[in-house]
Amino acid sequence: MAKGYAHRDLKLCSKDCLCLFVCPTGATDNETGQIDKDACIGCGACMRACPAHAITMMPREYPKEQEKKEEVIKALEKVIQNKIKEVAILRVLKEKEEDPNKKKLYQALYHSNKVIIEDLYRESGYMTLSSKRSQEFLAKLLQKNTQKAETIQKLLDKTTDSNSLQNV
Repeated sequence: MAKGYAHRDLKLCSKDCLCLFVCPTGATDNETGQIDKDACIGCGACMRACPAHAITMMPREYPKEQEKKEEVIKALEKVIQNKIKEVAILRVLKEKEEDPNKKKLYQALYHSNKVIIEDLYRESGYMTLSSKRSQEFLAKLLQKNTQKAETIQKLLDKTTDSNSLQNV
């Protein structure tokens, strides 16, 4: 099996359907508009033929997560805490502002800071189930929260083979 498979971004797709004609397996020809990753052999013909650049090749397996030094994680957590404070300030500014242009600016800054926070959490190892930090967090949560034990255990069970994209 190929290392990768084709993925179509339906928001970018211009419906030119050139991918249908070049795909040797017919993986691009289905009712949902998405490419059948199981039928895809990863040749990339559809990607090269797409005039809208809506098709990209995706890996079938994620690379092993890089270990981060504790000092890097602490620095990330410090930046996260500062960004959380910024988001709180921007929320207040956005709610109190009467000028519609300034309100839009505060909204954009508020949103971008929330995205940065998510990225920083992900980078520090908390937002991917396969990360050691997420597994440790879920294990601690399982010990403390008996009401949600079944849900937490399901998440922990998913981490056993979450390094493979085929199970996502």
